[in-house]
Amino acid sequence: MALQLEIPSLSCGGCVRAVTQVVQTLDPQAKVKVDLVTKTMQVETALTASVLSKALAQAGYPTL
Repeated sequence: MALQLEIPSLSCGGCVRAVTQVVQTLDPQAKVKVDLVTKTMQVETALTASVLSKALAQAGYPTL
């Protein structure tokens, strides 16, 4: 499933690594693309948007 999430707190390469690690910890096969300019993340994963949003929020990166 392809998902797009908006993460307003994305601001640097460290944020990109952190959110990517959160996703890939839950789904090692996930493909993640992060765009710092638009503060969005596109994910191809078997996980649901709610599972990803909850995990990202717990890591300090709440989604809209």
